[in-house]
Amino acid sequence: MSTTEYTAEVRGAFRKAKGFLAAYGALSAGVLGMVAVLAATGHVTTGFLWGRSSAILASAALVYWLTVLAARGSRSAYGRVRAVTVILPVAIVAVDLIPGLSPAWFTLAQSACALAIAAAALVLNGSRVRAAFAEPR
Repeated sequence: MSTTEYTAEVRGAFRKAKGFLAAYGALSAGVLGMVAVLAATGHVTTGFLWGRSSAILASAALVYWLTVLAARGSRSAYGRVRAVTVILPVAIVAVDLIPGLSPAWFTLAQSACALAIAAAALVLNGSRVRAAFAEPR
């Protein structure tokens, strides 16, 4: 399937989803940058903060790449990005709910990341987009 077969609505949905995922990436980069600034200025940072913020930034790049592939017509990439955008925000928030694991600012920033990717999930799981990737009968 090529993107020329999509309706304008489906192309618009992919543009919107990519925008949400770009915001997710920017927020993720900001969180990692904040951890680096705190460490450089002598504040206590943990391996968890470094690892989690790095992993979230890496996931942002991966999810964006999958969305680009899906927008080009890859049915397998679309299936993966649909699943990841639904599972990832739940996983982010679930870890953030563990008491004492991270400082409040980190939890709030990660929650903003979860909201951005959840917004992309809503767009990518819309009926028009799903219909564009339906198996032919």
